[in-house]
Amino acid sequence: MTTSTAPLTAAAANTADPANPGDATLAQAWAVLEAVPDPEIPVVSIRELGILRDVRRAADGALEVVITPTYSGCPAMSQIAEDIGRALHAAELAPYRVATVLAPAWTTDWITADAREKLRAYGIAPPTGQCGSAAASTSREKVLRFVPRALPAPACPRCRSVRTERLAQFGSTACKALYRCLDCREPFDYFKPY
Repeated sequence: MTTSTAPLTAAAANTADPANPGDATLAQAWAVLEAVPDPEIPVVSIRELGILRDVRRAADGALEVVITPTYSGCPAMSQIAEDIGRALHAAELAPYRVATVLAPAWTTDWITADAREKLRAYGIAPPTGQCGSAAASTSREKVLRFVPRALPAPACPRCRSVRTERLAQFGSTACKALYRCLDCREPFDYFKPY
């Protein structure tokens, strides 16, 4: 297993067809990796979170699994790479390598609708709003603009009330904030949009 930080082109980002009829091994790898959970939020897979970007054949014939961290300092990336390796090894899909790419940067826009519902059921409010523009969404390339903007308050994942308040900028992990519902009074993590 190797890790690189090579940029991922917009054409390669999140475009692999898991049901590629031309390569049964790629399809099998996608199916195996679909089941790899995020180590910090085990109810969602790395694919549902948009961390798993591509599975492709490298020039030497090895499988290359492309992942992007939710932020550049994410401490879970080494665990994710190990979990990917363990899953591919158990499925006898060697040789392989894991490539970590930082560009284009991950955004919460890549979290699937199913994953957002799973987060809510798990007690984590999913991100509100959208980070990328509509034009960027169609090309799979996300242009991030660091401009302060007002976002709607996250709804409580337990009672769905929007009467919530932020208690702390950081929750159980750096990508989440700690909120409290003003109606049911329960605290909850909010997956911050970026």
